[in-house]
Amino acid sequence: MTENTLASRLEQYQAAVNRALEHWLPAAGQQPEHLHQAMRYAVLGDGKRIRPVLVYAAGAAFDVGIEQLSGPACAVEMIHAYSLIHDDLPAMDDDDLRRGRPTCHRQFDEATAILAGDALQALAFQVLAEDPDIHVDAGQRLAMIQRLASASGSEGMAGGQAIDLDSVGKQISLPELEKMHLYKTGALIRASVELGGLCSPDIQPRELQALSDYARCIGLAFQVQDDILDIESDTETLGKPQGSDQARNKPTYPNLLGMDKAKQTARELHDRAISSLGDFDDKANTLREIAGYIVNRIK
Repeated sequence: MTENTLASRLEQYQAAVNRALEHWLPAAGQQPEHLHQAMRYAVLGDGKRIRPVLVYAAGAAFDVGIEQLSGPACAVEMIHAYSLIHDDLPAMDDDDLRRGRPTCHRQFDEATAILAGDALQALAFQVLAEDPDIHVDAGQRLAMIQRLASASGSEGMAGGQAIDLDSVGKQISLPELEKMHLYKTGALIRASVELGGLCSPDIQPRELQALSDYARCIGLAFQVQDDILDIESDTETLGKPQGSDQARNKPTYPNLLGMDKAKQTARELHDRAISSLGDFDDKANTLREIAGYIVNRIK
């Protein structure tokens, strides 16, 4: 009998999105080679693939097949990779290490890294527009494109990064910190869950809203846990410099609330996420288990 644990399902989903990424990404030897090598370097390195996993898990709640979810899973991972490339640049967070190896601009150069991020962003939307395995009507496919676009823009990741940069060295309130993370981290996590749901032609508005509520909670919980790990973990485990937020005097949940309250906040967000899925049956159990994984992860 095949083992059906969260770990085995995560491995299955990670393998599926990695195969799909190999399909959609330009070959390393295709011109312009340097750019395509940088794109592949940024996307295909070791990563948790949390956002693609959420696409698959949300689709599974509606019995959508893996092959129908792999295009959207690729799209969110490409957007995520593009955001990391740009966040790591000297003009942004100026990081030298990502996922345990040199950041894209260190491995290649700044200009190539910027272009790789730009190209990955464009490719993500091309995948959503063209993937023949997305079996929904044009209106629902357009809704998927709209939600990913919104999550990437000034009221999503880009806006969150702008708020983050502007907040360095400043004392901000808890609502301001929450808004920053709902944009910077939470928006793409929410889009990932919504895209998985939207791959079902039969999804109802109340079901999509429930998925969105779940994703909002786990998106914030993900960031709270990130802030905790920046203090309690180490560089080798994290795969990026430990203590970098403290070194830059960035506002974080532990700094604002204290460590005990930050951990309590993560647990409360987990509980609210689970409550949001109250009307879903056992097919949503992977989503429930991922909520626990997010607040208990060590990197």
